[in-house]
Amino acid sequence: MFLRRAGMRWCSTSVWSKERECYLKKMEKEGKEAVVLAMNRPSRKNAFGRVMLKEFRECLDECTKDSNIRSLILLSEVGGVFSAGADLKERKEMSQNEASKFVTMLRTTFSELEDLRCPTIAVIHGVALGGGLELALACDMRVCTDSSKVGVPETGLAIIPGAGGTQRLPRVVGIPRAMEMICTADPINGKRAETIGLVNHSETHLEDALDTALAIASRIARNGPLAVQNAKRAVKDGMDLPLKEAMEVEKACYANILTTQDRVRGLTAFAKRETPVYEGN
Repeated sequence: MFLRRAGMRWCSTSVWSKERECYLKKMEKEGKEAVVLAMNRPSRKNAFGRVMLKEFRECLDECTKDSNIRSLILLSEVGGVFSAGADLKERKEMSQNEASKFVTMLRTTFSELEDLRCPTIAVIHGVALGGGLELALACDMRVCTDSSKVGVPETGLAIIPGAGGTQRLPRVVGIPRAMEMICTADPINGKRAETIGLVNHSETHLEDALDTALAIASRIARNGPLAVQNAKRAVKDGMDLPLKEAMEVEKACYANILTTQDRVRGLTAFAKRETPVYEGN
């Protein structure tokens, strides 16, 4: 399959069988890679059960091991739904102890997604409620379609968001808007999500949303990978610290790239007015 936007061509190859509930597709352009983590459990609308969670974690492990990955795009292969969150039908069969362990593992998995070295982009089309939205919130950026339906309905079920929603949502949209979404349990559409800053971009069609995500991935791929990784670390590690301490985080991350060969390549290319080719060292 080839995906195009403004003349760009991306070649897609599957890393694992599409029969899995979660699998990776490598998107390559001129030797640079963006990886798509595809969720494919149509029978349960991509709700996380034991098998899907296990396979999702395996995909994350693969991304952690591969230093060539410049960005990760998370999307659904199931029409009309991003993820329905946790599989409540399966959870109903769990004991209280099993349910607690499962939610803990789900929370840990989303944190591991958030902590990946490379930037991550969620592409939302259709429904992303509860754990589905919490999954998207664990990504660095989000792109959706105008008709998407996103929200945290847990209080309507007499529970609360349990996979990071009460913490990540207010950090993204601010406390008042997060409180309204959480306490009313009301979903919002993609255009509203863009207006309040919950998503970076909202597009009319899924193809446009995917193209936008791939365009972002392409622009990321042309930059120094070590610089991008350290910039992400500086933002993530520093944002909740007092400014003085956060500046020390930035200082440490900046120091990490001072001795890299890519820094020399960038300065040399700039002086010669050439396009730099970064190698990640």
